[in-house]
Amino acid sequence: MNTTHIWREQLLHGHWFKHLPVTLQDSLLRAARPRALASGECLFQRGDAPCGVYAVVHGAMRVGAVSAEGKEALLALVEAPQWFGEISLFDGQPRTHDAFAEGPVNLLWVPQAAVLALLEKHPQHWRDFALLMSQKLRWVFVALEQQALLGAAPRVACRLLQIAAGYGEVEGPRRLLQLSQEQLALMLSLSRQTTNQILKTLQQDGALRLGYGEIEILDPAHLARMANPAGTAPD
Repeated sequence: MNTTHIWREQLLHGHWFKHLPVTLQDSLLRAARPRALASGECLFQRGDAPCGVYAVVHGAMRVGAVSAEGKEALLALVEAPQWFGEISLFDGQPRTHDAFAEGPVNLLWVPQAAVLALLEKHPQHWRDFALLMSQKLRWVFVALEQQALLGAAPRVACRLLQIAAGYGEVEGPRRLLQLSQEQLALMLSLSRQTTNQILKTLQQDGALRLGYGEIEILDPAHLARMANPAGTAPD
């Protein structure tokens, strides 16, 4: 089995790549170059020139920013088989956030020039990349609404379910999340103490199992009820 075939099999577990036209899948794989990052290694930082799009094939990328005072904002952990980096493809502007390897990471990198050349030749594929970006924009609006309207516990439940579903990207929800309590707190702009208290309560209720650097979802229905406290049962 050749390398390209292995990459395809891995990426087909992702919703976006799976639903691309086969010709576009082939073009991206032909242009892709493998990249390996050590834990903590920087891929790009806010303000860097656009360099193309990436797919995570193993591991996770930590996407966020650090203020001048050293305060960190963690937006997301981008995990396999998710794609990222497409914003700068559209506007040609510098990178909006930092991306660091969260542990060892293997990526596929499609350089900016290669993607733009492909889209120049086949402009109909701009829509496919727009769908990749709009999917993330949809989740951003959901997160903003949750932060404005929900209390801390429902927000924790919502985010755990979203991560389990790969923010809508993976086929079939996962139960075991490689996620620390500190990372979850940073994502939700909650204190570690508040986040830990909520997670411990969920563990006592049998909804979760907390481990070192991981959270296992035991009862997703319990989380769903907590995430939607005002919800009603369907007719």
